[in-house]
Amino acid sequence: MNFIRTILGDIPKEQIGLTYSHEHVVIDHCFATDIHPEFLLNDFEKLKEELLELKKLELSLMIDTMPVNAGRNPVLSAKLSKETGIHLIVPTGIHQEKYYPRNHWRFQYSEDQLSDLFIADIEKGIDRYDYNGPIVERNPSHRAGMIKLATNEEPFSAHQELIFRAVVNVHLHSGAPILTHTTNGTFALEQALFFEKLGANLDHVVLSHVDRNPDSRYIEQVLDTGVSVEFDSAFRWKTPENQTYTHLETLLSKYPHQIVVGMDAARNSYWKSYGGKPGLDYLLTTFPKELKKRNLEDFYDLLFIQNPRRIFSFIQPQNS
Repeated sequence: MNFIRTILGDIPKEQIGLTYSHEHVVIDHCFATDIHPEFLLNDFEKLKEELLELKKLELSLMIDTMPVNAGRNPVLSAKLSKETGIHLIVPTGIHQEKYYPRNHWRFQYSEDQLSDLFIADIEKGIDRYDYNGPIVERNPSHRAGMIKLATNEEPFSAHQELIFRAVVNVHLHSGAPILTHTTNGTFALEQALFFEKLGANLDHVVLSHVDRNPDSRYIEQVLDTGVSVEFDSAFRWKTPENQTYTHLETLLSKYPHQIVVGMDAARNSYWKSYGGKPGLDYLLTTFPKELKKRNLEDFYDLLFIQNPRRIFSFIQPQNS
């Protein structure tokens, strides 16, 4: 397949330029923001202000990664994309268990029920209320373009394995790409091997936050499976030794087509428009300078354009 599904519609992947591969652009009021108020990202004018600055730096696409019933607002996302000119992919799927109350329906639904719900997000449109009430109102113009799942720092539970199966069902049925959350890069290899076992197309699977694992050899094992990884912690390290850049120096020459980058700036304290720092422009200002210092500037196009174009494009559905 040759398209990427944004919140405003499908576009040829060749039209995509600079891409942030793991972001939190809109997080509306939800259970997660009740626990973590700093996650709230729903002030339209502030969001627009930050994104317009990124547009000046020629940013083309942002992969928004808060999935089902975890702060999505497809109407706000569509308006933001339209008014800034930055393409947004909005996901379906399920986040970590801690971002849902214990009695949430995610823990009750079967594999088939979850698969059907995720497919509806991709094919019929995202519920404008993000499944927060008895009424579901889908807009076919606002469809999900990616499937998200998340694991923790312990072996997969039976519930998480059910989520994996549902996600791969949807991936094969619809052709949508898969993005995952790993907790500090742990269990990334187990994720990759489980996706392989379930028959996912690993060219369109990306595991996030893997640079938070200090073991480059472990990350090599993950990459050897054929999945891609996303690095987003370059701005987080407070020591002179920046683990993210060290990993890039070690891995880019060997796996140039399997690494992408983002900010994962889920806290409003990272956004300049909210009075925080370093601002989302870090990845297009400071980061390229650090690549050049390390003689890695030749990989810039792969990290920001070519690899995201491949990963986030749709595959041919299995049932077509």
